[in-house]
Amino acid sequence: MENYEKLEKIGEGMYGKVYKARDKRTGCLVALKKTKLENDDEGIPATTLREVSLLQMLSKSIYFVRLLSVEHLHKNGRPSLYLVFEYVDTDLRKFIDMSSPAGSDNPLPPLTIKSFMYQLLKGVAHCHSHGVMHRDLKPQNILVDWERGLLKIADLGLGRAFTVPVKSYTHEVVTLWYRAPEILLGASYYSTPVDMWSVGCIFAELCRKTPLFPGNSELQQLLYIFRLLGTPDETVWPGVRSLRDWHAYPQWKPHNLARVVPELEQGGVDLLNSMLQYNPASRISAKEALIHPYFDSLDKSQY
Repeated sequence: MENYEKLEKIGEGMYGKVYKARDKRTGCLVALKKTKLENDDEGIPATTLREVSLLQMLSKSIYFVRLLSVEHLHKNGRPSLYLVFEYVDTDLRKFIDMSSPAGSDNPLPPLTIKSFMYQLLKGVAHCHSHGVMHRDLKPQNILVDWERGLLKIADLGLGRAFTVPVKSYTHEVVTLWYRAPEILLGASYYSTPVDMWSVGCIFAELCRKTPLFPGNSELQQLLYIFRLLGTPDETVWPGVRSLRDWHAYPQWKPHNLARVVPELEQGGVDLLNSMLQYNPASRISAKEALIHPYFDSLDKSQY
């Protein structure tokens, strides 16, 4: 670790601290993610090993933040592990906030939204094609390289390889505002469509500059969704009433999505609608979304 000079702490999460640092050998900025290891007897935690192996595999794509190296350190008899990532100066949340005030009178340029969505879908498709769901896609976990106009997915702390049939997973995963309804309703089995729901929420947020479903509890989150998309029933989502946390909810009729994203062209509204399908089996996949007509006007050769 003597090769790195820590400059400032830029984040802290469940898994450890993140520092902005300089690689003394190259002068390049890097992000150091420090993971605490309880003691060496137990070895490196499975969550960390999983993240490292996934990152090494996924960071071959430019739409993923690159893992440059892994450093194992002993200091004062205490072991720790540093993951060294390329440093990207901002995230999508900050990008939206900094680009101009919220509100439909000051939208992001349509081409920026289209380019960012295409890149995000490229990253998610890459993830899914390698048998991995991210499970925590949100603007704070998507980094933006201003100069190159590049979007990069980060923080695979909750990512995991899935196998078919999909195993039963832990219930508490995705940040509430971007959490798919099947998780909110206690489904014990879910798969890659949970990421596509999150992508839909991020798409709407890029258009609106404010979150689509900003709930502060699981119940409120569901009610936000039901109020806009209509309360689901067995016809739109077979099996919904048998999910663990299903209750008798107020009955709302679905609204036209175009009213919440008034600046978005019709093709974009159609794509958003296909991402926010209640039935996970009906939700568009990342691979399918990349060939949606919404992206026809984009110069794909640059991606």
